[in-house]
Amino acid sequence: MNSEDVRFFSGLSNPRLAQKIADHLGIPLSGTHVSRFSNDNLFIQLGASVRGRVVYIVQSLTPPVSDHLVELLMMLDIAKSAAAREVHAIIPYFSYARSDKKDAPRISITARLIADLLKTAGATHVMTMNLHSPQVHGFFSMPTDPLTARGLFLDYFLKKELNPAEAMVVAPDMGRAGSAARFAALLGLPVATASKVRISDTQVKIGGLLKRQIYGFKHALVYDDEIATAGSVTELSKLLVRKGEVEDITLICTHGLFLGKAEQRLAAIPQIKEIVTTDTTMMPDDRKLPNLTILSVAQIFGEAIRRNYLHESIGDLFTFGYS
Repeated sequence: MNSEDVRFFSGLSNPRLAQKIADHLGIPLSGTHVSRFSNDNLFIQLGASVRGRVVYIVQSLTPPVSDHLVELLMMLDIAKSAAAREVHAIIPYFSYARSDKKDAPRISITARLIADLLKTAGATHVMTMNLHSPQVHGFFSMPTDPLTARGLFLDYFLKKELNPAEAMVVAPDMGRAGSAARFAALLGLPVATASKVRISDTQVKIGGLLKRQIYGFKHALVYDDEIATAGSVTELSKLLVRKGEVEDITLICTHGLFLGKAEQRLAAIPQIKEIVTTDTTMMPDDRKLPNLTILSVAQIFGEAIRRNYLHESIGDLFTFGYS
């Protein structure tokens, strides 16, 4: 990539990942000045000229989500207004993907709304990772690349040489069943799927697992797309211990937020020996869990950005690339 032809910027949500991606590409991460006026309005200024250039803006939609979303929209608008040739929104964690359907009266399908806002703000292309459901991809009217971290997890767990007679992959609900089944097949492990009923944002009811499905397995790999308050994975972990002979539980998720009482919930289950996630969200050093392993997605995003810039195919990096 021509460093004179490319500009790389980061919002405030995940500057560490942005720096890693820039380092992988050998492109400098240009500065971004963010401040607030006395009335709380944001002021943002990009620290390098973008005229006629290809611009990449990295921003995850993590808490405070509304602040980070407005930052991203403003940065996209700045690049468009300053005559950038292309404006790429790199959104490692697209949190509004969970708002993907109208399942109650008088609500917004917010994932579609945000997709429209990104285009209006100036994005000519979006790159993200592991959207909550496949239909969200269709909400974007500009080219959008949904990447996957499955290859990272696969490389990590293949080194552990798991025994298929003792270890299995478990999906917490039917929405994750297909992805968990593909991951299990790549590891040569059996798979089971639970069912989930969401009672509230922080409370779920897990069922559907038959004792004969999990009995005799000592190690369960719970495979999910994200852990927010940890309600789903902890309820599933309790069920695995109660119904089977599971002694070791490994939680695997692309997006690890660990909000609210998540840390206490996870620490209360001694069978949870390891939690494996990625750096799509930035974990403060003082909040890092003792049994947490963080794998970096910088190389995946870096390779996808490089191929996109050179007009090469990135199909094998998509969510369906490890089928």
